[in-house]
Amino acid sequence: MAAVEVWGARGKLDSITLEQATYTIGSDAESADITLSDSTVSRVHAVLERVGTAWLLRDVGSRNGTRVNSERLTGQRRLRHGEEILVGEYRLRFLDGDELTGRKTSPLESPPTNLTRMERSVLIELCRPIVAHGPLQDAASVREIAARLFVGKNAIQAHLVNLYEKFAIAGEADRRKALARKAYELGAVTRADLGIEASNKSGEP
Repeated sequence: MAAVEVWGARGKLDSITLEQATYTIGSDAESADITLSDSTVSRVHAVLERVGTAWLLRDVGSRNGTRVNSERLTGQRRLRHGEEILVGEYRLRFLDGDELTGRKTSPLESPPTNLTRMERSVLIELCRPIVAHGPLQDAASVREIAARLFVGKNAIQAHLVNLYEKFAIAGEADRRKALARKAYELGAVTRADLGIEASNKSGEP
């Protein structure tokens, strides 16, 4: 069965199994099935609807729009496994039921252990914005990684290709972002890796 993970600035907030045929997304607890408490989210913002075995998403005239994988949603769109719905400050990750069933035979439950020293450095820089500021942030660009590591962009691209394979990232619209999200969720890169653990102990509420 399909599901939606709800992520906020501080991490994963909820996981909702999609058992109904239709779900409304919005800020009004009385009108929305999936309630997002954010002033930039309309009372009824978007609608998820099951048609056969597919799930379709459409914006219903929201003030600030809906994005899927960073692209503004226009009309109606069929959701694919792993795609991200951006509504206000929230990120909703769609999980297809059939894909989840197939993955149970060989899941990647922990990060790969065969990373080279340079691949690990590239991964840390890729995840730096997400680990430092939260999962709603974008991953670092190839240019930013190259500048931090004093390496050419072509070399960074080559290391990323190896990391996509080792983390089983294939078919996503934005593999760089998908790699960063997966590495972050699996704990492959931590705050300690960025040297910011101590400075945040007193700053976080």
